[in-house]
Amino acid sequence: MFKNATFKLTVSYLIVVMIISIIFSAVVYRVGSNNLANGLIRETKELSVQFPVFSGTQFAQPNPADLSAGQRHLLDELILTNLVVLVGAGFISYFLARETLKPIEAAHEQQKRFTADVSHELRTPLTSLKMESEVALMDDSLTKEQLKKVIGSNIEEAAKLDTLINSLLRLTRLEAGELQQQFSNQDLRTIVKEAIDMVTPQAKTRDIKLNPSKRSLSVRGDHDSLVQMLIIFLDNAIKYSPRKSSVNIQITKSGEQTRLVITDHGNGIAAKDLEHVFDRFYRADTARSGSNGFGLGLSIAKLIADIHRADITISSQLKHGTSVTIDFP
Repeated sequence: MFKNATFKLTVSYLIVVMIISIIFSAVVYRVGSNNLANGLIRETKELSVQFPVFSGTQFAQPNPADLSAGQRHLLDELILTNLVVLVGAGFISYFLARETLKPIEAAHEQQKRFTADVSHELRTPLTSLKMESEVALMDDSLTKEQLKKVIGSNIEEAAKLDTLINSLLRLTRLEAGELQQQFSNQDLRTIVKEAIDMVTPQAKTRDIKLNPSKRSLSVRGDHDSLVQMLIIFLDNAIKYSPRKSSVNIQITKSGEQTRLVITDHGNGIAAKDLEHVFDRFYRADTARSGSNGFGLGLSIAKLIADIHRADITISSQLKHGTSVTIDFP
């Protein structure tokens, strides 16, 4: 599809360039012919003045053959120039067409991968839900307790689908840039506190201590999105940390930037996986892949950071923990 589009766009560029070149050549030919004719007339007059003997003879008028020869030479030069322009413009037009279509092609490929990934992620809980329901319907000997268990399992799968759909809707909102209209000054310590309150029940089940920073600094952004971003990072830190460990949250000033650092003492991330952690639906093959999530959390967190013009740096060592640094402008 994009090869055909590249060819069409190249031809379009080339047509525009050649139309401009031909119009320019026509103007040059007309002006050049007039200047050539005027030059011959001027030279002939000067010749008559310097050599009166030629006055009244055929030499007193410009030679049409000289004018015609000059016009032919000018036309040949313009044709050659247009051929050179045609070849050069062809290469340049193809290059510009490829550069123009590259981001569109990349976005198209990303959308195709995204659609395929979403289809795959939706199919998994749907298949599980369907199979369990069909098995339950075909088994007449199931007890009330067994049926409750099947229904409970189906509700869990439905909840996973709901989580995935909500995550996808939030991604759409973030990418549309809707949240930038709601920016205001936010107290980062308050944001951290709200995020900690949300993940505390999860931390308690693993006996993990959350150590928030006592410092308070202000950042500009959307309150709910910033809380959501911190919940995502804290959720990952808790999920992949050993029991009875701790997660530290520091707020500092680094030059003109406000820095937030979340450090855990968990399994860590392999170097080969670090560059992919923000890819949608990506889950590493290491110990950090033990989650049954959809691999969308960090993608959403990265989008939120990008919208706030914040930089995220992740450093990690296997079996030594992970540190997430967020620098706000």
